[in-house]
Amino acid sequence: MTRRRWIAENWDESTATLAGAQAEHMIRVLRAQLGEEADVVAGGKVFHSVVASMTDGGQGGTSEVRFNLIAEVESEPGMPVTLVMSIFKFDHMEWAIEKATELGVASIAPVIARRTEKHLAQAAMKRSERWRRIAHEAAQQSRRSDVPVIHVPVKLSDRVKAASTSKRFVLAEQERSATLRGALVEAIAPAEAEMPALEIAIGPEGGWAPDEEALFDTSGWQAVSLGPRILRAETAAIAALAVVASMLE
Repeated sequence: MTRRRWIAENWDESTATLAGAQAEHMIRVLRAQLGEEADVVAGGKVFHSVVASMTDGGQGGTSEVRFNLIAEVESEPGMPVTLVMSIFKFDHMEWAIEKATELGVASIAPVIARRTEKHLAQAAMKRSERWRRIAHEAAQQSRRSDVPVIHVPVKLSDRVKAASTSKRFVLAEQERSATLRGALVEAIAPAEAEMPALEIAIGPEGGWAPDEEALFDTSGWQAVSLGPRILRAETAAIAALAVVASMLE
C-alpha cells in the first residue's frame, strides 16, 4: 500500500513536524492514528516515518503532528529548470504553477513584461504567497521530495540581465530555425549527457515586445521555438517542461 506523503515545516535528525493546516487536515479529516506510517519530506530528503504524537489546536490554537523518522527512502530528483514566466491571467498562471510543479520544475520566477496587464502587475506581489501554497500542495500530491522555489516577482529586465550559470533560452514566436529540443541536445553534449541547469523564459499573452527580444539577445539568451503553432502561455510552459523531461529519460 502506498504511504501518504507529507512535507514537514520543521525537522531535526530524528523527527519532523507538521503544523497548522496540514496537521489539522491529518488529525480532523484523515483521523490519523499514533504509529501510522507515512513518507515525510524533510530537508529535501524523503523518510519512512511513523506518527509519534498529535496535538489538535482546536479553536484558535495551532495543531501539530510529530513524526519519528525511521529511514531515508529513494526519491526521484526534480528537473534542473527555472521557468521565467511573464505574469498572465492569475487563474491560468495558477494552473501552470500547479502542473509545472507536478512535472518537477525546480523554480518559477514570475516577471513583469511590457505586455503584462497593468492590474496583474500591480497585484502580483500579493499573489506570491498563494502561488507558494499551490506549489506546496502540488509537490505533496505528486510525491515530490522538494517544493519548487517561487521567486518574488521582478521586472523582466532585472531577471534577464542578472548573472547566471544556467543555459538560458527564451521561447520566441518568430524563431523557426532553432527548436528547444535541438538546443538542449547541443547543451547536453559538452556535459557528457548530464542535463545542465536551465532557464526557460515564457512570454505574456501577445508575445515579447521588440525591445524585450533585443534585450534577451544582448544578454546571452538563445531564442528557440516549440514549433509552428502559437501556444497560450500556460500551454507553452508545460510543453517546454515536457521537452526537457523527454531528454532526461
